[in-house]
Amino acid sequence: MGVNEILVWVLLIVAVLVVGAGAAVMLLRRPTAPPPQLPAQAPATVEPAEAVEPEAEPSAEPETGEPALEKPEPSAGRLVRLRQRLARSGSPLGAKMLAVLSRDHLTQDDWDELEETLLLADVGAGPTGELIDALRTQVRADGLADVTATRAALRDQLVALVDPTMDRSLATTATADDEGNARPAVVLVVGVNGTGKTTTIGKLARLLVADGSTVVLGAADTFRAAAADQLQTWGSRVGVATVRADRDGADPASVAFDAVRTGKQTGADVVLLDTAGRLQNKAGLMDELGKIVKVASREAPLDEVLLVLDATTGQNGLAQARVFSQVAGVTGIVLTKLDGTAKGGIVIAVQRELGVPVKLVGLGEGPDDLAPFDAEAFVDGLLDA
Repeated sequence: MGVNEILVWVLLIVAVLVVGAGAAVMLLRRPTAPPPQLPAQAPATVEPAEAVEPEAEPSAEPETGEPALEKPEPSAGRLVRLRQRLARSGSPLGAKMLAVLSRDHLTQDDWDELEETLLLADVGAGPTGELIDALRTQVRADGLADVTATRAALRDQLVALVDPTMDRSLATTATADDEGNARPAVVLVVGVNGTGKTTTIGKLARLLVADGSTVVLGAADTFRAAAADQLQTWGSRVGVATVRADRDGADPASVAFDAVRTGKQTGADVVLLDTAGRLQNKAGLMDELGKIVKVASREAPLDEVLLVLDATTGQNGLAQARVFSQVAGVTGIVLTKLDGTAKGGIVIAVQRELGVPVKLVGLGEGPDDLAPFDAEAFVDGLLDA
């Protein structure tokens, strides 16, 4: 190739390079289009599917602005619920006894089983022996031909032990003092810790209000501020006033005295006095209870002293009952947690031990689950009759 041809090719290559570089510069200098703008997004929210106007809630307060008072259930018929609950629970005491007595031939082992069942139900040794002897006599004399006869015989014997002849009425009617002035009935409620004493008083207040009585509550448990608050809450629901101390640890006897005086001044039918839960083996606490009884009685005598017992404590409840009866003169028993328990025999044992009746029974956790005790209805509940 000649020199001229080489020069031509070099010039061509240079021209191509220059043109290409110029094109590249033009591309780099062209303004680039901004990226497309996306619409701004609102913060994430959960929108209702449809705007619906909420329904107006019923007002819990009347137009006066005061809390609406509750209307407690009347006392009549309350024990029917206990009978139903005992039946639904299988009533272990009655069911086991009927199962044994329905066997064709009762052996000594069968009678021993009946005795063990009664003792485990806290009937007590004395009443158990009486019941077994009475049933054995009836079996020998009349025989128990069928389940109906068996049930009737057992019912009669149990009713006799529970004793329907005992006076179970509550002394909650206003009377006149020695000078002829009206005074309220005064009811002192005592018991150990954990038996549901304060709650029972609240339920008793509802029971009395339902039957038309006017009530004043005395919060003489001054060691627990929560006890006075709890009692006041119970009272406010049914329009019942509560007399309480202005400080924790105040003299409980003084509070009891003030409550009785308030009841007299306001013309109340009943004054219910709460006391601190105390162990029956604590001498200091029991002495304090004696002081409450003495001081409150200066304003008006005590008409009732109710001992609250937990039905599930069994024979230990008898020890409690003995000591409280000595200190405060117990006139009646309130048995709590009685529904559905195999320990129903404590009704018989505690009455036999103290010679005072079971007057009220706790049926459950509801505010109106306190009922006057009825011997026949209770036994029918045990036997699901």
